Amino acid sequence: MNPISLGDLEELSESVDFEAKKAAGADGRGECPRSLFESYSAMANTDGGVILLGAEERDGRIQIAGITDVARVQKALWDGINNRQRVSANLLADRNVEVGEIEGKGVILVRVPRATRRQRPVHVGENPMTGTYIRNFEGDYRCDEETVRRMLAERVEDSRDDHILPHYSFDDLDSSTFARYRNYFKAKKPDHPWNGEDDQEFLRLIGGWRRDRETNTGGVTAAGLLMFGRHTEINEVFPFYMVDYQERPEPKADGRWIDRVIPDGTWSGNLFDFYERVIQRLFRDLKVPFKLKGDRRVDETPVHEALREALVNALVHADYTGRVSVLVAKRPDMFGFRNPGTLRVPIDLAVKGGNSDCRNRLLQAMFRHVGLGEQAGSGLPRIYAAWREQQWRAPEIDELKAPPEQTIVQLRMVSLLPVEVILVLEERFPGVFRHLSEVQRLALATVELEGQVTHERLREMADAHSRDLTVALASLIQKGFLESAGSHKLKTYFFPGQPPPSEPEALLLGTGRAIEHSVASSEHKGPRSEHTQGASSEHSGQAGANPPLSEWAALEAATSDLRSRKRAPPTEVSEAITRVCSGRFLTLSELSRLLGRKPDSLRVHYLAKLLATGQVRLRYPDTPTHPDQGYTAETDRTK
Repeated sequence: MNPISLGDLEELSESVDFEAKKAAGADGRGECPRSLFESYSAMANTDGGVILLGAEERDGRIQIAGITDVARVQKALWDGINNRQRVSANLLADRNVEVGEIEGKGVILVRVPRATRRQRPVHVGENPMTGTYIRNFEGDYRCDEETVRRMLAERVEDSRDDHILPHYSFDDLDSSTFARYRNYFKAKKPDHPWNGEDDQEFLRLIGGWRRDRETNTGGVTAAGLLMFGRHTEINEVFPFYMVDYQERPEPKADGRWIDRVIPDGTWSGNLFDFYERVIQRLFRDLKVPFKLKGDRRVDETPVHEALREALVNALVHADYTGRVSVLVAKRPDMFGFRNPGTLRVPIDLAVKGGNSDCRNRLLQAMFRHVGLGEQAGSGLPRIYAAWREQQWRAPEIDELKAPPEQTIVQLRMVSLLPVEVILVLEERFPGVFRHLSEVQRLALATVELEGQVTHERLREMADAHSRDLTVALASLIQKGFLESAGSHKLKTYFFPGQPPPSEPEALLLGTGRAIEHSVASSEHKGPRSEHTQGASSEHSGQAGANPPLSEWAALEAATSDLRSRKRAPPTEVSEAITRVCSGRFLTLSELSRLLGRKPDSLRVHYLAKLLATGQVRLRYPDTPTHPDQGYTAETDRTK
């Protein structure tokens, strides 16, 4: 048996998704637990991970129980993985299953790879609709049918935008958008033979219209409608389609904006029109140094190219059947891009480049025809290179796998250790900060700038071994400089008493405390800033209003025990929701902070049921997606 240390496990658990299972069996000699296959399915359908058999977690620490009959458990594992009635696909090779020894006790380490798009969904049993699992904050969760159907569609459809819309024609497209696209094409390729074709044929040549040779039926493709259609017609085919640009005046995650672009009836609402309107806004205020190429001035920098790549990537990789909008946000300190759907390849491979698996290949080709975007998987590497050249913080890419699936890219125009951040941290940790290691200073600076840090995020920026990062973060906790929440790869580190928001919009817009040049701005505040209070003024002073800051501390104290635990009975979580929502409205973000659960988990597994049973009601029942949506308990039904 290979010796494995607890230190190795600690490092491993912060690098990948991790699950420990005792696997003792009825006789105590060892048994392959049924839950192993659920975890195998969940990890395969998410980002992969490691399952340790022969151990269990207690109070956040791994306790080694050991397996007496390792051979029996190992055989049962392989028998189950290769049984199609037990699990749909075997992703494991011999190298993925390691028999080892910790503290003289036998264990089995199972490294589950992430399933490819064509292998998903990996499911337990023979029915994918009832046996497909994914991982999120609280463990393994059975997928709903909508999520499974999306996985099945992703598996069989290399491109999601090439199907014909039989009842749609050229008349359903916005003529002015299409004309501008043709002008772009002609300016880019003035001698191209397609310039001589009529509009219908040109649309066919770029993939916006095609004919099915088997049925002899033709029509506009999904890509053609998305790229050139009108918003009303697009929504007929894609009911959740929404594109949104927001420009915010300050580096804060509040509800204020000074410029916004959404389909409001004053423009077409299609993707090409959205691109044209948004790209100029993203470029606005960028400083362009005077530079000549030959005798011509160069008006764009690598930052311009990176923003163009990021915007086009968000549009061509989006899953337009998803329930999340395409959102582009601009702040003085960062640019944010969100699209429905996750990446089709793992993040690390996408960042390296050369691995292109675009969800909407016709849309990608249409943008490429006019010189926008690349197909060789070079988009993300270009973005990373541009940010490195400016010595800005590495881009952040987050995939949210729990419904609704989405990808978030944040590009911060902030150096790794800005002077103002160092001053703030030296005042917070007088006489100590400058004597910390480089990795520790970088970790604290990241928390000051981004509200939190994870092992993975620190690894993106620090040139250090994974084990050194684990030791540095543990030391900062020991010194009382940081606290942590969650476990393993999902563990986040933050300043004491200041847990970060985890709602997708909050992730995208961030907190940007240090950029406000104020030490006081980094102090913990309650759930409302002065801006969001104003947005809810109609409720102030009334029963059911959002809690004032004086109440927030009491709510945090009342939920501290539940917040500190990774798992809890569903009834306990539901009761906690109705208790804290009694007499007041709380937003999803506030409930997430109070209960220590991710917003998606609360919405899908708890709030939906409480709303259905009438135990909880919405502040804005006629507008479920209202940005200030809140939940309150119906006290007469919860007694």
